[in-house]
Amino acid sequence: MIIHDLVQGSPEWKAYRANHFNASDAPAMMGCSPYKSRSELLREMHTGVAQEVDAMTQRRFDDGHRFEALARPLAEQIIGQDIYPVVGSKGRLSASFDGLTMAEDVGFEHKSLNDDLRAVMVNGCTGADLPMHYQVQMEQQCMVSGASKILFMASTWNGDQLVEERHCWYEANLDLAVKIVEGWKQFEIDLEAYVAPEAKVEAVGRTPESLPALRIEVTGLVTASNLGTFRDHALAVFGNINRDLKTDQDFADAEKTVKWCGDVEDRLDAAKQHALSQTESIDTLFRTIEEIKAQARATRLELDKLVKARKEQVREEIRIDGVNALRDHIASLNERLGKPYMPTVAADFAGAMKGKKTVTSLRDAVSTTLANAKIEANAAADRIQKNLTALREQAKDHAFLFADAGQLVLKAPDDCQAVITARIAEHKAAEEKRLADERERIAAEERKKAEEAVNAAFEKEAAALRRRHEVEVAAARQQAMLEAAQTRRVEEATAAEQPLAAPAQVVPMASRTPTLRLGQINDMLGFNVTADFLSSLGIPPAATDKNAKLYHNADFPKICAAISRHAMAAGHQFMEQLAA
Repeated sequence: MIIHDLVQGSPEWKAYRANHFNASDAPAMMGCSPYKSRSELLREMHTGVAQEVDAMTQRRFDDGHRFEALARPLAEQIIGQDIYPVVGSKGRLSASFDGLTMAEDVGFEHKSLNDDLRAVMVNGCTGADLPMHYQVQMEQQCMVSGASKILFMASTWNGDQLVEERHCWYEANLDLAVKIVEGWKQFEIDLEAYVAPEAKVEAVGRTPESLPALRIEVTGLVTASNLGTFRDHALAVFGNINRDLKTDQDFADAEKTVKWCGDVEDRLDAAKQHALSQTESIDTLFRTIEEIKAQARATRLELDKLVKARKEQVREEIRIDGVNALRDHIASLNERLGKPYMPTVAADFAGAMKGKKTVTSLRDAVSTTLANAKIEANAAADRIQKNLTALREQAKDHAFLFADAGQLVLKAPDDCQAVITARIAEHKAAEEKRLADERERIAAEERKKAEEAVNAAFEKEAAALRRRHEVEVAAARQQAMLEAAQTRRVEEATAAEQPLAAPAQVVPMASRTPTLRLGQINDMLGFNVTADFLSSLGIPPAATDKNAKLYHNADFPKICAAISRHAMAAGHQFMEQLAA
């Protein structure tokens, strides 16, 4: 807060106030002041000319300043600290404090005690119970100074003697502070666009020009009369009466003319009675009088109905002007937002106009209601803009999740942010699960294909082993047959004691003498295995030749089958580990 060395009421103080938005004017700006309308404040700040203060009001102001000075020591006792009158500002916002502590954390505001304050300042009263125009003034004081609370005191004195005193604490209200800030923003916009109306003159009704005195003298017949001239003049006057009612002056004139027409009717009745007192019947005289009287009555009734109808019409025109102005403002905000995101902003123009009798008061009521509606609309637009920015920045890659953006942007920014965060997080979690499920499906398919491939390879290998085994069995059978034939020849030669021919080369039976070396097995497999590995498969060596391990030829198919089974088992175990 910037402190200004000014004396309240001085010319310098008044010049300073003219360039700031003051706490004492805040109630009028918000439309809740009982002393000044928002339109009057606009006019004052536009022209720089304040309302004149009459002598009675000035005496009230003087008493208020005197009571304030007398009450300050009482306030210091309640607060427990010294307080000082201060004029301070924060930006364009300004406040004049009846008292403020050195730390600027507690303020003091004094008013003259009246019946309205007595009615609310009872035991247990808080600042929230005070009339709204006092709350608005003190809230702006808190905004300017940073004070957390204001001691509100109302007192009345007889000389230097205290007659009565009441007080309560006003606590800073953030929601009201936001409304005041938005209110001054709209006021500044209206002030820049303000066009001063014509000087206000109290509407006093005027009747049409006076009709000449009607003179009639009769002695059995009309002896002297200006009735013809009177009739022509009267009809011309009736014809020139204004029936296009727009301003307060027009309505005042019309209402007075209604009464004037009634007076004309009464005067004609009196003239008629006067003539009747002089003669029993003068047909021409009476017909003329009745004609003028009928015209006066018709004009009176027409104007009376027209005043009532036109008043309602003007009220409706003023209300429609407010509705249209708010509609145009909402349209401009939607244009700023890029789409028609704006919610419906309620503005009870008809309710604000109730009880207002003059065109000026009607227009002021609608103007204040319109300003408050614009403030509410601006706050909604700012909220929507903030939510739109959050959506565009955080949800640009997930626009499909926010088909209800039109409703979502109407939420409070924190609520909108929570929805954005939750939806994106839920989508990412669902996507991760989908991808994990897809990966598992693909892995399962790959495992199945691997198993099928291994099974196919196993079957192929088993078939090859079976074929080799069949070949070896056939060879063994052939070898056995050769050995049997050789044995028979030996036996026959021995029996005949004749020398035998040299026998054919015979391969010894695999089952008799193990001759298959481990190296030969590795060469046939195409890879190396150890004797320990073969033993672990259930095929130990049949014999040893020094360091060499020997196996039967018939063991080779068994070795191939055992190795295949071992490889298949290892493959299945590996796939199970992948799945786990």
